[in-house]
Amino acid sequence: MPTSQPEASGQSEDGTTPDALLHIRTGTDVSPEDVVLASGKDLTPDTLEWARRKLAAEGPAALDKLLP
Repeated sequence: MPTSQPEASGQSEDGTTPDALLHIRTGTDVSPEDVVLASGKDLTPDTLEWARRKLAAEGPAALDKLLP
């Protein structure tokens, strides 16, 4: 009987998704809305402007820095 490989399933032996797989972008652009929502803030004109500045300074990595 074959055993499942954690690498093949995308989960570790304890059933959690490895951190490296959680921080993979799909190739789509990161929007200010994405940054605001990842930060846990409400979508408001002020938070959208904050996110635009953050994206301008840090690029798409700004989203990765907010994710656990």
